[in-house]
Amino acid sequence: MSFDQITLEDKQRALAELREVKELFASRGWFPGTSGNLSVRIGDYSPEQFHFAVTASGKDKTVHTPEDYLFVDQSGKPCEATRLKPSAETLIHCEIYKLTGAGAIFHVHTVFNSVISEYFWDRKSVPVDGVELIKGFNIWDEEAHIDIPIVSNFAHIPSIVPEVTERIDKTIPGILLRKHGIYAWGANAFEAKRHLEAFEFIFEYVYRLELLQRSGR
Repeated sequence: MSFDQITLEDKQRALAELREVKELFASRGWFPGTSGNLSVRIGDYSPEQFHFAVTASGKDKTVHTPEDYLFVDQSGKPCEATRLKPSAETLIHCEIYKLTGAGAIFHVHTVFNSVISEYFWDRKSVPVDGVELIKGFNIWDEEAHIDIPIVSNFAHIPSIVPEVTERIDKTIPGILLRKHGIYAWGANAFEAKRHLEAFEFIFEYVYRLELLQRSGR
């Protein structure tokens, strides 16, 4: 399906979903500076051809403007003539869509996800045991154990992509960039939001548990 074949209703739905989740995450302080990026896929999907709406680069995500988002293709290139630039990390969104077929991807920078990614960097994953919010990922095993992957962070975004490709675990709908932030995804915006909230709860839990265990309490 070409971009021109995607209905106006589908495009407007994606923009409305992005605005809603951007406002919510901004209220939680998850976009310090102009950090973070959000995207929602539109139209039909195939790994070879798809389109999505994504946050524009350098925008203050605590406010709403008519130029907050743009539409890009599977290579991260704008679908329409525009002076806006897609988020610098759009290439990571492209790779996650190709590998997972997700319907939405949300990326935020928080203190807890950044600290925990560095704390467990040597093992390249965050180990989580038996936390209730693991069920938010549709993992229902009693006392389930998961490992949330951590990948290297480079200023040169294309250098990150091969490691994302290699480390994505399709049972875990998220991946951490070292000292940077979490990418969480889902079949749609609602599911991606649920996953992101579950990850953030888990990161804070793991961090605080480590402090308690180290203090001997």
